[in-house]
Amino acid sequence: MVWTPQPRPPSEVEVVIAWHEALNDRDIDRLVSLCSDDVELGGPGGFGHGPELLRQWFESSGLDLELGAFLQRGEVVVVSQEAQWTSPGGAGAVENVASVFRVREGRIVSIIRYPDLDAALVGAGIKRQSADA
Repeated sequence: MVWTPQPRPPSEVEVVIAWHEALNDRDIDRLVSLCSDDVELGGPGGFGHGPELLRQWFESSGLDLELGAFLQRGEVVVVSQEAQWTSPGGAGAVENVASVFRVREGRIVSIIRYPDLDAALVGAGIKRQSADA
């Protein structure tokens, strides 16, 4: 028997980085390929599932995301982001946001955007909500 090395699957963080690269490169096919067939999407606009919703969001958002800090716990990756929405008239203001990604078997199964890193950490179950919030 001959041993043949197999390529290792990408880490959860590598998948999340690749997703951001596809988003900023405007590569919708790659963006969708990095997600499961029933990917969950959520944020201020509501929640939904599936690649068609992801495509609709991508085509209408005009969003660029610059990655900041990462925190990973198992399949959960929390990232801080600088978000800039581009309109037909030009670039908009930059906003600090954060997102929680869940990655299983090399594909993103959930993407939930939060208004800030603290809210994302609470949403991911990593941090407890403070009593005065």
